Amino acid sequence: MPQQVQGVVARGKGEPVSLERITIPDVGPGEAVVAIQACGVCHTDLHYREGGINDEFPFLLGHEAAGVVESVGPDVVGLEPGDFVILNWRAVCGRCRACLKGKPWYCFDTFNATQKMTLDDGTELSPALGIGAFVEKTLVAAGQCTKVDPLADPKAVGLLGCGVMAGFGAAVNTGGVGRGDSIAVIGCGGVGNAAIAGAALAGATTIIGVDVDARKLEWAKKFGATHTVDSRATDPVEAIKELTGGFGADVVVEAVGRPETYEQAFYARDLAGTVVLVGVPTPELKVELPMIEIFGRGGALKSSWYGDCLPSRDFPMLVDLYRQGRFDLDGFVSETIGLSDVEAAFATMHAGGVLRSVVVL
Repeated sequence: MPQQVQGVVARGKGEPVSLERITIPDVGPGEAVVAIQACGVCHTDLHYREGGINDEFPFLLGHEAAGVVESVGPDVVGLEPGDFVILNWRAVCGRCRACLKGKPWYCFDTFNATQKMTLDDGTELSPALGIGAFVEKTLVAAGQCTKVDPLADPKAVGLLGCGVMAGFGAAVNTGGVGRGDSIAVIGCGGVGNAAIAGAALAGATTIIGVDVDARKLEWAKKFGATHTVDSRATDPVEAIKELTGGFGADVVVEAVGRPETYEQAFYARDLAGTVVLVGVPTPELKVELPMIEIFGRGGALKSSWYGDCLPSRDFPMLVDLYRQGRFDLDGFVSETIGLSDVEAAFATMHAGGVLRSVVVL
């Protein structure tokens, strides 16, 4: 029988979200129903509400989530009711050209649930990033469920579903930061601080956090920054060079998504160094750089998709590190809220007052 649950819906561009009754269909082939325990409030959800992703309203928001599998489709293997899972928005297909090359973290044909959840009047919902987790239960593709240690706190580990994984992976997977390396992270919100924490875990010895907000710079120190730069008062490029022997950092992670900060990242790296863009830009933004500088500096300019993660590999590993006390996921949880508080949480997030608000069900 279809189920009725409560969830947070964005009905139109820029409109306040509303708590609505939602119908979940019976689970079908390749699908799973997951009872959500916790879901982080990510900036991507606000992008959806503002029409910055697409215009396929109404959206069922939320995607940074952990919960317990309630039911699975008849053909699903390796996943059972009662499994504790983190939801991921890149369920790899195993068949596309990236997967067949042994690079499934670049999968070009990720998949979601086939059926649609609906409002009371039958209107189909577009789930944010194919998940839609500001809801008591959600319908996803079984491959979007990654089993992890059931003793882990869902408030903390659910954040691996998007922002924390994106930042950690930008530094470690995409940037390849390692022992003895230097790294600068421009933008010390949730994603940027996850990059800092990842760099510290990987053995980087010079870790520089850059931001315009003193609160965020204090957060950066908490997650492992050895130095911080207030770019309102100091030229960040010159400051990063000064902190790295005049050369620039081996890796610079740009976690803002702005042309001016990307240019700072480009010039703040060492020769043959790497720039990683993980901040999400809006479509109209453009970067202009002299081609001779691109050629002459060598190295790599990379974009990081979801931290170039493979959920089946990375989520359990990071949860284990969290359980061992080596990766402070609890530190990203600024406050816990209810489903009815999501609109207020958007305002708090926009003001920069939290790393993450987390909806607890």
